[in-house]
Amino acid sequence: MSTEVGSPVAGLTAALSDVPDPVFSQAMVGPGLAVKPSGGEGDAVAPVAGKVVTLHPHAFVVAADDGGAVLVHLGIDTVKLKGEGFTLHVAKGDVVEAGQKIITWNPTEIEAQGYSSICPVVALEAAAESLADLREDTQVLAGEHLFRLEA
Repeated sequence: MSTEVGSPVAGLTAALSDVPDPVFSQAMVGPGLAVKPSGGEGDAVAPVAGKVVTLHPHAFVVAADDGGAVLVHLGIDTVKLKGEGFTLHVAKGDVVEAGQKIITWNPTEIEAQGYSSICPVVALEAAAESLADLREDTQVLAGEHLFRLEA
């Protein structure tokens, strides 16, 4: 069984090792990719269809129907903003479709406040070998294929 994981934001894909945070760059929470978002206000969308099991203004986790869970983190250290600049469109426990709007934010504003806007997209509790068809160093639109998670 495999799950297609889409990009939560439009931008340029990058290896997790490019993320300026050791928890992500060393894949401590799981393997995945990162996306350097295009500037300006935009929406972060669900990378997979499933249930929103964790929801913060700066990050969310969607558990796919097949059991795999995907973490999206909007920027690095953005928890310090205490929700400022993030608008939530769903609630914890909601069932969402892949590509559904989850959070509106502005990566340009995040960077203006001194934070990195890079977005790690991580397959939680997955082995690195379970990721296939990774799209590194590629421009993607929100919702476009990032990688496939093999169960």
